[in-house]
Amino acid sequence: MSQYLNVIDSFHGEYRFLSNFYPAPVVYEQVRYATVEHAYQAQKTLNSKERLEIARCMSPSKAKRKGCRVKLRADWESNKVRIMTELVQLKFDCHADLQDKLLATGTCRLIEGNTWNDQFWGVCQGVGKNWLGKILMKVRSELARSVPQQNS
Repeated sequence: MSQYLNVIDSFHGEYRFLSNFYPAPVVYEQVRYATVEHAYQAQKTLNSKERLEIARCMSPSKAKRKGCRVKLRADWESNKVRIMTELVQLKFDCHADLQDKLLATGTCRLIEGNTWNDQFWGVCQGVGKNWLGKILMKVRSELARSVPQQNS
């Protein structure tokens, strides 16, 4: 039997805050990014000029497009999950309101359901590794352990 009683399988509407496109600025390696998506895309390259160009993009969609055109750093595949984990952790560490919302998802299974065929970070048509969902659940679990429990 699954450990999850409920599932959140779309990071839209009430759960849009779970998306990497959600406007929640983070500072990573001394650069301020408007969203986790901006920061993640910038980390694909070691070229500081390209990183700053991505940081300055007006939307996470533009940052993603620009990130798809950079020359990938040689160690990208072996580091992308670690980097995403650090960025998602940072997002919720820096934004108490989002931290509260994440904790409020309780024990729901978080699935980054999508229609753009991302089967690495999410799930499309029932297929995918759901790494973003796994990272969010890990961050939630760590936050739940670190947040002082209120006495009833």
